[in-house]
Amino acid sequence: MRLRIWIATGVISLMLICIAGFEFRYAWLQSKWISDYASRLHYQIGEGESDAIRFPDAGPFNERLGYSAIPKLQPQLQQQGYGVSRQARFSSELIDYAEHGLFLPYREKTQAGLQIFDYRGQPIYQFAYPRFHFNKYEDIPPLLVETLLFIENRHLLDPTLEHANPAVDWPRLASASVAMVVGSLGGSGPSHGASTLATQIEKYRHSFEGRTQTPMDKLRQMASASVRAYSTGPQTLEVRRQLVLDYLNSVPLTAAPGHGEVHGFGDALWVWFAEDIDRFRAGLNGERGLPAQAVALRQALSLIIAQRRPSWYLLDGRAELAELVDSHIRLLASDRRIDDELAEAGLIGVVSFRDWQTQPLHEQIEVNKAVRVTRNQLASMLGRSLYELDRLDMSASSSLDAGLQRAVSEFLQGLADEDTAREVGLLGDTLLSGKQAAEIRYSFTLMERTATGNQVRVQTDTTGLPFDLNQGSKLELGSTAKLRVLTSYLEIIAELHDALADADADTLRTARSEASDPLTRWAAGYLSANPGADLPALLDAALQRRYSASPWEGFATGGGVQHFENFRKEDNRRRPTVQQALQESINLPFVRLLRDVVRYSLHDSVEDADSLLSNDRDPRREAWLQTFADREGRVYLQRFWRRYAGMDEQQRFEQLMDQVQPIAARLSVVYRNLYPQADFETFSTFLVKRVRVPQKPERIERLYEAYRPGKYNLTDQGYIAQIHPLELWLLGYLKRNPQATLNEVLSASAVERQEVYAWLFRTRHTSARNVRIRTMLEREAFDSLHQRWQRVGYPFPHLVPSLGTALGSSGDRPSALAELMGIILNEGRRLEVRRINNLHFAAATPWETRFEPLSLDAKQVLHPEVATALRNALSAVVLDGTGRRLQGVFMTADGEPLAVGGKTGTGDNRIHTMAAGGRVISSEVMNRTGGCHKFCVWA
Repeated sequence: MRLRIWIATGVISLMLICIAGFEFRYAWLQSKWISDYASRLHYQIGEGESDAIRFPDAGPFNERLGYSAIPKLQPQLQQQGYGVSRQARFSSELIDYAEHGLFLPYREKTQAGLQIFDYRGQPIYQFAYPRFHFNKYEDIPPLLVETLLFIENRHLLDPTLEHANPAVDWPRLASASVAMVVGSLGGSGPSHGASTLATQIEKYRHSFEGRTQTPMDKLRQMASASVRAYSTGPQTLEVRRQLVLDYLNSVPLTAAPGHGEVHGFGDALWVWFAEDIDRFRAGLNGERGLPAQAVALRQALSLIIAQRRPSWYLLDGRAELAELVDSHIRLLASDRRIDDELAEAGLIGVVSFRDWQTQPLHEQIEVNKAVRVTRNQLASMLGRSLYELDRLDMSASSSLDAGLQRAVSEFLQGLADEDTAREVGLLGDTLLSGKQAAEIRYSFTLMERTATGNQVRVQTDTTGLPFDLNQGSKLELGSTAKLRVLTSYLEIIAELHDALADADADTLRTARSEASDPLTRWAAGYLSANPGADLPALLDAALQRRYSASPWEGFATGGGVQHFENFRKEDNRRRPTVQQALQESINLPFVRLLRDVVRYSLHDSVEDADSLLSNDRDPRREAWLQTFADREGRVYLQRFWRRYAGMDEQQRFEQLMDQVQPIAARLSVVYRNLYPQADFETFSTFLVKRVRVPQKPERIERLYEAYRPGKYNLTDQGYIAQIHPLELWLLGYLKRNPQATLNEVLSASAVERQEVYAWLFRTRHTSARNVRIRTMLEREAFDSLHQRWQRVGYPFPHLVPSLGTALGSSGDRPSALAELMGIILNEGRRLEVRRINNLHFAAATPWETRFEPLSLDAKQVLHPEVATALRNALSAVVLDGTGRRLQGVFMTADGEPLAVGGKTGTGDNRIHTMAAGGRVISSEVMNRTGGCHKFCVWA
């Protein structure tokens, strides 16, 4: 009986072993079960944001293509006005599959990258990464397939195994497992990995850092690869052929200077061997003779072997790599994978690596301005470098019109030709000379108002540089500043109308006589004389106010007294209206107009500013002076910090010594401050070395005692040494705290900043305090003015607190000016400026997501009546001002002229040589910004 049981058990065991062996080899059961399971792992694209999607956490492939970044980008893009319009939805089984940490089964891309289209859908930029690859399996040289499988996965393409699971090589897995167990028990013997091509692909694409960290990682790779293999059905031969293609097109092979990461054989051949993939294919196929075939074989083996340790084998370990290639050639020959003739040639063949000195790799800089502009915008939106941006699996639609952009760019570039410049009327008296035509750099921005916002159709310049002149520059544009000043002026007039239009006669009389600023007094006077006047009438009257164009007045501004000039001397004795000053771009009326605007802003933001400025007993003055001391001290400390940045203690000391005259008293006070513990001998040695005039020992002893630490305060030390006391303090602080940051320096110097300005509170001369308080008040007024400018698109974080801002000293950008014109055209409403119309991530993947602009309401940033008044004033510039040459240029299809408004102007950046008293001795133009700064077609 017992014998029968043993026989039955043996038979059953033998049957199970046979079944397992059959299954391991032919995978009949698993192919049916896994393919059925994989058929339920699907997704579909739906409208709006998905609540049934899971994004990958890690993996070089997911990070490079941007799949894992989508959930982080979503709120970031939403803040910029973009929402999800379409996104993938997972089936419940796929959600469960993803939550178990498995890698989703879908047809992964071996080549992807950024694509940009214009608003008509025409492609303007395409980046494919990797750049070179095998398009289909049949393109791969058979010898490359044979070599790869011989080394990595010998039975992968066995045609007799119709349902084979490419994720598992059972004999190899068993051998590797035994080797691992033996090794863990202290034994020795050959060890090798159990990875197939399928699991290697899963590893370097989706595992953390592209590595197998734990046994669980290996199981995850095998399970994911199995499901992926059967996702199209139980037959896997085509899938296995595709695995070979995918592996060769995506295997990582370290990184190279001038190129970055190298993925796939095609890019690796070009980067490491300077070999074209088509030339390599012909060589390995024997089409170029035996020597070329031998070299191609060595190149192929080098890359296949290097995959194990690419950073070593392809850089410092090339000699070791060559030995391994030799041994593999012998193995291939002994296994009859290659013939003896090729083996012999291969063993004497030489692989030439790229010479980085004579064959450097440099990424080509895109010269197309539309591409540059859009890529920079996308990089800024997504927080990516251009290198990272290009490698995202993403397409974007720009608002640009590629055809029009190209035509405008070509036209502007053509203006460098003297004949073309003459033909379009740029040469002549007060214009350009023939030699200057090629020196001009033009910029052009064109926006179109649409239902979804202002669309940028053209944004180009002729710098020939990656720099975007329209959106990235800061230019001194005097005429543009005049328009901004005029906008703020009319905005203030509208505010005064709101405040005073319904006031009674007594209120208007009081405002007219007691108001501290000229604009309030004028508005009250006008409304007193014209009861019931509406806002358009008041704005029109404001444009007819007159200001002197005299350049002979000195203006107390910017912490000193400044003088300004008109472009034409003939204007110096005029007293034009504001409207005339705009039409003819006269400088001094706008300086005086800005002064009135600043006075209004000052009295609007600071209560009883006149008392603060003139009454030395006003209790508020001390706080204002303390604020001045703190700010001024910060400015000096930041300047000194930059001077000594990157230096060690000795270098800082030598730099300071270069500024101190070699006078004994000055050197003594500096040295005793910085080295208070130094003994007399050290001090004496320093002084004898530094002072040119020999010093007697008793004199040195007196100096040592006279300037001992604590004898003089910081201000007196600076005075004796004739250097700024905060510079002396900074070097002492850095000596004690060599690792200090600028923020720490500023925090630690609060007391010292007040100390060095203590004289300001004690001086008998109230004018010194008045000057500084006036500077502070002017800065407050300009801060208030800055808020007005920002509402209408001013792009910079602050204004220069000087009346020179009326002539462009605070700078501006062409793109911001175009936006200002859009506000004026749109009745005072600020529309969103659209440069990117949509972003499409991960197309044809489970994480497909499309972002489109959210519909945002236009913001009313100016009174509609103010916008109308500005539009009329700008139209007058074309009708009867400096832009009159544009009359009749823009026509409708029926030949009717379009209404046009705008502002011309030029601005010189000059170096002035001054004499005592402020007289200009000479003036040299360094560069000039100007031309048709901004024009807008009204209809």
